[in-house]
Amino acid sequence: MMTSSQGHFAVRQATHSPRDGQNPPASRFGQHPALNNPDKLRHAFAAFPSGVTAACALIAGQPTGMSASSFTSVSLDPPLASVCIARSSTTWPALRTAGRLGLSVLAKGHYAVAQALSARGIDRFAEVQWTPDEAGAVFVDKACLWLGCEIRQEVPAGDHVIVLLEIVSVREFPSAEPLVFHQSRFRQLRTEETS
Repeated sequence: MMTSSQGHFAVRQATHSPRDGQNPPASRFGQHPALNNPDKLRHAFAAFPSGVTAACALIAGQPTGMSASSFTSVSLDPPLASVCIARSSTTWPALRTAGRLGLSVLAKGHYAVAQALSARGIDRFAEVQWTPDEAGAVFVDKACLWLGCEIRQEVPAGDHVIVLLEIVSVREFPSAEPLVFHQSRFRQLRTEETS
């Protein structure tokens, strides 16, 4: 069990009653201040390391895309994945009209690509090497993985939208090492030698 000297617990009481009509037990850890402060909660979420993806497509003949670290696999049968997109995104309204999205898992050399695809007011693809497919998906060159995807559902979730994607094509690049996002910084994996 983690003690208070090792870290903080954040437990939020459920807003609904259990099916048996009983009230849920009060948390013995109490409510953490981060639950009422978006900046502190963002900092707490940043403790979870994740890969970095780029969601891109041709829109009116031009490459359009954004970076996202909230990618996850969902299902093998049918093949599904998801990304979470902020409702404030100005890029998603255009991307969601694409027939096919290219999802690229960025590699360790893609720090500048990840920065460019999350920047505002610039030509995001000016320094990005990319490849389109015949359906209009756009993939970042030298990535770890390319997934061709079609949007199946969008689920509102607070200040984000969960986008469920059906995977229609896969291309792996096993020698590429991934870019990692942790504590709001881009990092690389390091292999630990075991005896």
